Amino acid sequence: MNRLILRILRIFLWFSAITVPVAVMVLVIFIVFKGLPAISLRLIFGDTNPLDALMLKQQVFEGIFPAMVGTFLVVILSVTWAIPLGILSGIYLAEFSGSHLKKFLDFSFDLLASVPSIVIGLFGLTVAIFLHKYLSRQIYPCLLISSISLAVLIVPYIVRTTQLSLDGVSYSTKLAGYSLGASKIQNLFRVVLPSAIHGILGGVILAVGRAAEDTAVIMLTGVVATAGIPGSVFEKFEALPFYIYYISSQYSDKSELLDGFGAAIILLIICGLLFCVAHLLKNVVVKKVYGF
Repeated sequence: MNRLILRILRIFLWFSAITVPVAVMVLVIFIVFKGLPAISLRLIFGDTNPLDALMLKQQVFEGIFPAMVGTFLVVILSVTWAIPLGILSGIYLAEFSGSHLKKFLDFSFDLLASVPSIVIGLFGLTVAIFLHKYLSRQIYPCLLISSISLAVLIVPYIVRTTQLSLDGVSYSTKLAGYSLGASKIQNLFRVVLPSAIHGILGGVILAVGRAAEDTAVIMLTGVVATAGIPGSVFEKFEALPFYIYYISSQYSDKSELLDGFGAAIILLIICGLLFCVAHLLKNVVVKKVYGF
């Protein structure tokens, strides 16, 4: 009887483990099958000369090139704000906070992680309205507001992965530096952090993907359909997630819908490139900074 239960449990676990990757593969194959015929220079650059668009000599109006650039910019800016805050907060929670404060902060970050992205978008919009009214009439929803709002969205993920990675370091490893006379700060940066760096940077990679795919936040804080490439962080911008949402909800014929699938393929490629860059940076940090 016990063997039968164990066998059923193993089958169930195997089925659960294989379901997610199979579902993802089916989804990706479907998107590629639908969108691959739409992939062309026309989709990316429209009627604009590709070289002129790449050199920023001529604005692209009917292609997704500005949305590709906007996606890169908003992701890079958002992780730039989120990484220092998230990692430092995770270090504080794991190594320095008292039990009562830790419980409160744990609850706060869990609550922030559970907030719907549309609510964070409303928060960003409210910040833009407040700054426009009380600081400068020139401030509107823009690339900067969108990146800060996305940073608020992804910070809890970085905090949690950092905290869990540090908590996962064995007690004997944490004592190694102290046994050699190191201070708490020296032990943290020379022993504990190197042991947890893989998990911390893994959380950063997940945060990059979360920032690249969100639509609700940027839709309320600065993204528009035909903004072009922003000249500064205080201008509106375009982004692929919003373009896909916009074209798929308001398409007038089949070709426009296929353009949405093509844009989805390009968004997947951009996410893949960002993941590859993050992995390369992870390897550089591990090998160059910590020596292993």
